[in-house]
Amino acid sequence: MAMGESVQAEVMMSFLVSEELSFRIPVELRYETSDPYAVRLTFHLPGDAPVTWAFGRELLVDGVVRPCGDGDVRIAPVDPEPLAEVMIRLQVGSDQALFRSSAAPLVAFLDRTDKLVPLGQEGALAGFGTHLDEALDRILAEEQSAG
Repeated sequence: MAMGESVQAEVMMSFLVSEELSFRIPVELRYETSDPYAVRLTFHLPGDAPVTWAFGRELLVDGVVRPCGDGDVRIAPVDPEPLAEVMIRLQVGSDQALFRSSAAPLVAFLDRTDKLVPLGQEGALAGFGTHLDEALDRILAEEQSAG
């Protein structure tokens, strides 16, 4: 498997400003083999620079089916009905931002990341990257000394 592979998707989410006000925004989901434990979500808020949050892939996997997360990122299903909608709550100091997404595109994205790096096998990949770098360094060093 080539290093530096990634999975990307764009999902429309509702940015919940208040009980009455919400608007749809595009959110870019990204997963990279170079950082196999994390997913990155880039929120394109209107009139603002895009904001990227990185958090554990496992948190997103779990959050689709049951409330989880503590601290800055909390993810929970909206309905008791499984895999309908998901709420993502991001805490920034005393402020919080709430996003509501259909579960299906998140699950599809996670499924693609799982095909790239199966859940639970991230550690093997991290080790592989290091060995690959060492091997490349060795080969380059040998080439230089031979040249």
